[in-house]
Amino acid sequence: MRKSIRTAAALATAAASTLALGATAAVAHGGHHPRQPDPGYTRVRSGVPATAARFTVSSPDLRDGGTFPADTWADAFGCSGADRQVRLSWHGAPAGTRSYAVTLFDPDAPTGSGFWHWLTWDIPAGTDTLGATPPPGAVTGTDDAGRTGYLGPCPPAGDTPHHYRITVYALDVPTLDLPATTPAAVTAFTLSGHVLGYARLTATAQRP
Repeated sequence: MRKSIRTAAALATAAASTLALGATAAVAHGGHHPRQPDPGYTRVRSGVPATAARFTVSSPDLRDGGTFPADTWADAFGCSGADRQVRLSWHGAPAGTRSYAVTLFDPDAPTGSGFWHWLTWDIPAGTDTLGATPPPGAVTGTDDAGRTGYLGPCPPAGDTPHHYRITVYALDVPTLDLPATTPAAVTAFTLSGHVLGYARLTATAQRP
């Protein structure tokens, strides 16, 4: 009997502590948006072979480990950004590179499979920058929202920070032979078999 009473008391104390932490989190967010319930995390494979070489990518719009500027956010899902595409430049790709692909992926999206925001492939091997207008021959693909082109970040309100990965892939083929309407997961699966090297920037976005 005494053991049962002690166990019940311990459970009550733990429950009270959990409620107190939840109240503190709500206050920390200004009380306007309660934190989203944690959907749990499912490991998402990177799609990059362990043997892939590393090279360097940079952007005048954001730094690795930084945050996305407001105008590069999405204009959908409750966000009102300008969807201004992040500009990129890279160097040091491995010998044998025959084309590049660029993606923007959110592994923290509460989908169980992440969320593809941007995919461009068949970028000619002689290219070392990517701006708003893709080079001739490049294919701008379809993201997980069913749109083509760049779709900026827009995590759920009240959620923890999302870590968006911008990746430049150096590929061993000049073309993936995929139409722009190819589903994002199929594009990612196809390019994963041709990766010689990659360069990556990771930046965060969070909504209160």
